[in-house]
Amino acid sequence: MSLKFGIKIMPRSVILDSQGRAVEHTLKMQDMAVETCRVGKYVELVFDEPEATAKVKAEKIAKEVLHNPLIETYEITLVK
Repeated sequence: MSLKFGIKIMPRSVILDSQGRAVEHTLKMQDMAVETCRVGKYVELVFDEPEATAKVKAEKIAKEVLHNPLIETYEITLVK
């Protein structure tokens, strides 16, 4: 049975998000202004292992490979 985990990686709130600002500016220029915009990344990992083992691996991958703890946060969810 395959399990899929989604990992949402976002800039920390104290970090200037230049991509988000660029999107925000473009939306404003297109008459679709928003209050704020932040740009992150989303990664899906699929495992063919028991849920507990897969979750530990997903956590390790997110923590050690996918995100930079100085400027990003991450959140892991099991995708149905």
